[in-house]
Amino acid sequence: MTKLKTDLLIIGAGSGGLSVAAGAVQMGASVILLEAHKMGGDCLNFGCVPSKALIASGKAAYAQSHASVYGVADVTPKVDYAAAKDHVADVIEQIKPVDSQERFEAMGVRVIREYGRFISPKEVQAGEFVITARRIVIATGSSPLVPPIPGLENVPYETNETIFELRDKPGHLLVIGGGPIGMEMAQAHRRLGCEVTVIEGMKALGNDDPEMAAVVLERFAAEGIEIAEDAMAAEIRGKLGAIEVEAKDGRVFKGTHLLMAVGRAANIDKLDTEKAGIETTRRGIKVDAGMRSTNRRVYAIGDVAGGLQFTHMAGYHAGLIIRSALLGLPAKERTSHIPWATYTDPELAHVGLTEEGARKEHGGNLEVVRFPYSHNDRAIAERKTEGLIKVMVVRGRPVGASIAGAQAGELINLWAFILANNLKMKHVANMVAPYPTLGEINKRVAGAYFSPKLFDSPMVKRVVRFVQGWLP
Repeated sequence: MTKLKTDLLIIGAGSGGLSVAAGAVQMGASVILLEAHKMGGDCLNFGCVPSKALIASGKAAYAQSHASVYGVADVTPKVDYAAAKDHVADVIEQIKPVDSQERFEAMGVRVIREYGRFISPKEVQAGEFVITARRIVIATGSSPLVPPIPGLENVPYETNETIFELRDKPGHLLVIGGGPIGMEMAQAHRRLGCEVTVIEGMKALGNDDPEMAAVVLERFAAEGIEIAEDAMAAEIRGKLGAIEVEAKDGRVFKGTHLLMAVGRAANIDKLDTEKAGIETTRRGIKVDAGMRSTNRRVYAIGDVAGGLQFTHMAGYHAGLIIRSALLGLPAKERTSHIPWATYTDPELAHVGLTEEGARKEHGGNLEVVRFPYSHNDRAIAERKTEGLIKVMVVRGRPVGASIAGAQAGELINLWAFILANNLKMKHVANMVAPYPTLGEINKRVAGAYFSPKLFDSPMVKRVVRFVQGWLP
């Protein structure tokens, strides 16, 4: 065994781990990074990047068959499913150098391509190395959760870790799970020419505001995607090309391929956390508000920390670790300003409290203000009038925002900024947005908040009459 010592040991080279490594080594710390699988983790190789690339292929196909509204003849797109996967692979390859071992070694990070496991509260073994570190960061991410549905063990199925390598286009894709991953893949495959059925045990997009989710579900229905809700899978049978999913209520869904998209499980099995005094829960590593585990020298960030499972959340955690573990400054996680987006078409995006959550927390002090895409000139020009924005406001200060519609994931950035900096609706109203842009929706919803206060106020009218009578 070779013994090593370092300031910071990072287990996992996904988004969070790479961000910590890059920041720490550039600030003068010695860093060792462990990664036994692929550099870049789930986001680059199996998640955010490939899914958005495949969604882009689906959008291109959909645009060809829905162009007549713009005065361009509709055509039936000739989809080459394997070529679409080549596009996905090429996108990954273009981004891969940024997350590569070579780049991080050039920065000064020692990269060891082995799994890490604790052998004591202070030591981690990785292959032939035993590493002692002042601070250790667990950034091992998560993997697809595959529930023990009877019969599944005998039926071929895809997950987000395998679907992007599939070269033969499914005739009819069955998707178990109506969350973001399942819904994004469902629409992408439908637009690429597959029949698609989404089988959801509860409600599709159930973690989103129902009013906003309805905008997306209406589009899914129009595109011919079958959504089966309250359909808890009880048995799966068949073979590739002829798969059946039977729900507990007796409904049977038939397809050629099966995608499991029911959630994520934290990657903790190989860590031997008990040898380091690190407590775990059903969701992952137990951490405090500073992302510290029950072993005070060990932190956990990203999906493995058991909270919100977003790449940008892991990046946020990385900043907290830099502040705390390297600089010794106080740093506590908060989630009230963390946005999330689902990249269906229309998109869904949210930050802060939902309407339901805001009503529970603020009661009669809450004002909910809405503005529809159908009143935005750019949306009208581009025939993208589905959707709306709504903002939850308490005493002039936004506490949450939800958007369903075109580029919702881009538009939510402003509201994430507002909530992060504790700003008010007046700050949005003061903004001047270029015309015509979808971004005007953000300003117009602020205008919708202030309009009743200005135009329906007897006091304002009296003041205006007084001033007009006084002016020469």
